Amino acid sequence: MSLGKFIQRQRMIQEQLVENDIQDQRVLDAFLAIPRHIFVPLEAEQRAYNDGPLPIGFSQTISQPYVVALMLESLKLKPHHHILEIGSGSGYVLALLSLLCKKVVGVELEKSLVSRSIETIRNLGLKNITVFHGDGYLGWENRAPYDRILLSAAPAEFPRELLGQLKADGLLIAPIGANEQELHLFWQKKGEWKSKVITEVRFVPLRKEKAIRPD
Repeated sequence: MSLGKFIQRQRMIQEQLVENDIQDQRVLDAFLAIPRHIFVPLEAEQRAYNDGPLPIGFSQTISQPYVVALMLESLKLKPHHHILEIGSGSGYVLALLSLLCKKVVGVELEKSLVSRSIETIRNLGLKNITVFHGDGYLGWENRAPYDRILLSAAPAEFPRELLGQLKADGLLIAPIGANEQELHLFWQKKGEWKSKVITEVRFVPLRKEKAIRPD
């Protein structure tokens, strides 16, 4: 492990997460353990621990560390949880989730990112992650139901069909909107879906590919 990168992660956690009121120690420990710089292209490696998103190719990004941490903390993740991430991109959030949950499923539309993320995850020795190539609007029904669902790209409107893949006591977090986006947390109460807005955000759009269906 590069001591320099480890120190950069420590600084990122303190300055970007702790000072912005991220308190879940399991989330903070996961950010320290997972090397963000190996999930970005070589030309972006020196900026891997900066406070902001970074391009990963194919018009996609790896999200700002604070926003990712806020989403993970909001989901109240438990070690026994089975979770789906939609728009899994580089695989960074999947790697974080693998330290927080029992089973992790990722769905990504861009084939090249699927291949790259699988290789990076394999190199880290993480065994509880499966990444599929597919249309995130469809979720991944074959592995449902999920305790939690996380969207790492923004649909213009909420794809309500995803709620059908969530357990009755589950939570779903998603950035929603086109020009203006808000981070929404969804849960079910007495058979009705409730939601609240957590904050304003900026994510890449969740693209749709009708030709892709889960195998």
